Amino acid sequence: MGEGPQTDHPDRVRRALEDGAAARSALQASWRRSMALHGLDPAERGPAETLTETQLREAQQAMEPLTRAAQGALDRLFFAVGDTGCCVLLTNAQGVPVDRRGAEADDETFHRWGLWEGAVWSEAVEGTNGIGTCLAEGRALTIHRDQHFHTRNIGLSCSTAPIHDHRGRLAGALDVSSARADLTDGFVALIAAAVADAARAIESKAFRQAFPEARIVLVGEPERGASALLAVDRHDLVVGATRAARLALQIDDARIAAQLPAIDVLAPCRDTAEAEMVEAERGVIRRALARSGGNVSAAARGLGVSRATLHRKLNRLGLTASH
Repeated sequence: MGEGPQTDHPDRVRRALEDGAAARSALQASWRRSMALHGLDPAERGPAETLTETQLREAQQAMEPLTRAAQGALDRLFFAVGDTGCCVLLTNAQGVPVDRRGAEADDETFHRWGLWEGAVWSEAVEGTNGIGTCLAEGRALTIHRDQHFHTRNIGLSCSTAPIHDHRGRLAGALDVSSARADLTDGFVALIAAAVADAARAIESKAFRQAFPEARIVLVGEPERGASALLAVDRHDLVVGATRAARLALQIDDARIAAQLPAIDVLAPCRDTAEAEMVEAERGVIRRALARSGGNVSAAARGLGVSRATLHRKLNRLGLTASH
């Protein structure tokens, strides 16, 4: 990257905004937010803003459940892209990396760029960038080289996807960044797809960890890294839903708190849903009977229902205590 692009970049940003193109371009809308809303200067070349060690520890502690769920996905993603000069960052909702993966040989380079735990990559601080703009807009995106707002960042290519917690709230972002000048558009697209898959996998793992006693129901057709999930209790009431499931089924916290039967939100595929629910109930009862050695009274106590209720369920499901 020569001096020319660095010198020209601030003028390019300003000209684009003066032309009024921001209303037609998501990128230029972000540039406008960076300049008009956050008061940033595209020519800024100062060092990246970073948290103190105490602030970073607090941020990491607050993210601990999600970070724990993310470990496997971070390792797999870095295994896929690490040899190509990329690092992997997991951030909180404020755009601060709380965990990362990177090759030791690249550490000095990435630390100099601020691609490190504790750096602040919010749009309000760094202007248009993969992490900050992903969090500001709540969508997966790639900010490639001179699409960045700050001149000091135009050597980076960043592909980022948002991550939502078990209640569907924006909790952070997953990012793969590189400072290599030879990244092709095709390879950047592959990285973006891998990041999106890994983000969905993290959401799914975190959701399952948040509802360890619930039955997890997949909404819609199974797909790689699927994150449209419901958590259903032993009474077949929805106790949790991922963001993807909330959007697909129009579920919110109020509906869940009102004791929402799972079958009610799965009505569009009622026949399949009912069959799945019946089979799931049959499995629960079989396991209870197995644990009790076929003793109906003990199985009923384990399920928290009366002996008469369990007998009715056995008759309805075509089961006997000997099963």
